[in-house]
Amino acid sequence: MAMLGKRRPPRAATNRVRRESGTNAPRGDEAADTLTIERLAHDGRGVARDPQGKTVFVDQALPGERVRIAVHRQRKRFDEAHVVECLEPSPQRVTPPCAYYGRCGGCDLQHLALEDQRTHKQRTFEELFARQGLGLPEVQRLAGEGLGYRRRARLGVKCDAQGSPHLGFRARGSEHLIDIDTCVVLEPMLADLIAPLRECLATLEAPRRVGHIELLATAEGACVVIRQLRDVPGDETRWQRFAAEHDITLVWQVGRESPTLRWLRAPFGETLHVTLALDDTTLQLGCAPGDFLQINAEVNAQLVRTALRWLAPQGHESVLDLFAGVGNFTLALSPHVAAISGIEGSPAMVERLADNARRAGLHHVEAHQADLAARMPDVEAIDWVVLDPPRGGAEALCRGLAEHPVEKVLYVSCDPAALARDTAHLVQGGYCIERAAVVDMFPHTAHLESMLLLTREVSRGRSMSAEREDHGQGP
Repeated sequence: MAMLGKRRPPRAATNRVRRESGTNAPRGDEAADTLTIERLAHDGRGVARDPQGKTVFVDQALPGERVRIAVHRQRKRFDEAHVVECLEPSPQRVTPPCAYYGRCGGCDLQHLALEDQRTHKQRTFEELFARQGLGLPEVQRLAGEGLGYRRRARLGVKCDAQGSPHLGFRARGSEHLIDIDTCVVLEPMLADLIAPLRECLATLEAPRRVGHIELLATAEGACVVIRQLRDVPGDETRWQRFAAEHDITLVWQVGRESPTLRWLRAPFGETLHVTLALDDTTLQLGCAPGDFLQINAEVNAQLVRTALRWLAPQGHESVLDLFAGVGNFTLALSPHVAAISGIEGSPAMVERLADNARRAGLHHVEAHQADLAARMPDVEAIDWVVLDPPRGGAEALCRGLAEHPVEKVLYVSCDPAALARDTAHLVQGGYCIERAAVVDMFPHTAHLESMLLLTREVSRGRSMSAEREDHGQGP
């Protein structure tokens, strides 16, 4: 305790790297070997074999390239490496548009041409389904702009030993923070706030009390959410002044364990809105800091419009939207079906879903809270199910839908491996994959969204409600 409150002397630098098993070579040219890259792994890294035949995953390397590499992590079955020098570059290689590329961990594929990124993602999607023994129809691609697309981001905040604040994204696989002044994938209204935010952090009484900063582009303009670990009245005033100077909404999320929201500047009220542009209308979805939102507004609109075209509602259908959030699919489908219920785990988002439906005049929408990981909802009177689960997927629900089938299942996924696994249960239960799409929601990253439409073969061309009527079960 003798050092409490005193500045500790700096530690000597070391060459230590994280150790999984075996030994690790230091990052540096002295360990370089020359390899030829054979293909891309699903996560976008180049795959090669060393002279002993051991697999090597190489960051930022492309198929066909000859590269000098240095191994930075050794494992029993494979090594991980980075490029020291690209001796023979691929024609697919491009100059990354971001000055921080290679240091910032936010985007990992900017060295690969955008259309080739999308080809790689589609190939990954098809390979994962082939591993499950599943055939696919022609795969559709949904994509938008490669830059300026992201409407939401979280920036890390860290103070150095001198108390100077740093603001940016983490390095890949590290807690190290990369200072940035702008970001080419953020919507411009958000990117333009990064440098001023750092300047404001430097004026704070207690910058160490800021955990992170979240940026959100809304229908009203930019919103900044400050994760404030402890109340600092003087800094509250500084943030209010910053918000007024930049004409933004600013929210303090105060406290460590159970943070509360404090709206320091809310010129449009204490509800945020995002826009969903459909073919025949534009919806305004109310939301709050922390609610789940697809980060790419343009591609999300394509996703929802495509879902409507695939489902082709006739007006008599009864639908369950599971993991409904604040109503992304629920509200878009509602005018075209007889009844729809959105089910979501978060009570606060359920409340906002119901409020969004009321404001849109959609009176036949129901909103319910349920833990979908623990309980299969009743689908006895349901024609269609829409699924948009978190990364872990919805395996238990798909097993349940295999045993208690509906006419159509629309499954939107942020993990194609989980989607392929879950789809296998549905196909074993008698469903057929009718439509498939890869969705480039996160350009310049290996992250892949996808969507499937599955129909139950025995019910194709007829709704489940019609079958129930034939058996005297009623609607």
